Amino acid sequence: MLLAVSGTLLVGVGIYFLFLRPPLLPEDIRYMSLTPAELQSVGPRLMSWLTYVFRVMGGYVAATGMLALTLATTSFRDHRPVAAVGAGVAGGLSIGLMAAVNFMIQSDFKWVLLGMALVWGTSIATFVRESALASRQSRVRNPDLRQ
Repeated sequence: MLLAVSGTLLVGVGIYFLFLRPPLLPEDIRYMSLTPAELQSVGPRLMSWLTYVFRVMGGYVAATGMLALTLATTSFRDHRPVAAVGAGVAGGLSIGLMAAVNFMIQSDFKWVLLGMALVWGTSIATFVRESALASRQSRVRNPDLRQ
């Protein structure tokens, strides 16, 4: 369930980047330390470019979310180890990296993204715990597997 929740959250973030995020947020301007004159000079071209960049980014974020949802309802649910490895790596490279970079740039959204990364990480930890518990229960029910 947690991986499915993480996937759903990422689809939401992707939709935000695709359709709702303005090209420049106040935090972007703060980070770049642009003066009003500099922003007026480069702003229109930068905003046009960033619109395309965030559409592409939104598509990739939403795609990652959809893949997480698919994984959560198939091989991850079946407790296949390769699914946990894939989900762990994907989470680290997607929402984990996004959260880390947002802390580096002191984003206003850093805590929200960290929360999303923690949900993803918790899904992996839960997978490991459930797999270990299922393995122990299987050995108790079938003593021949202990050998």
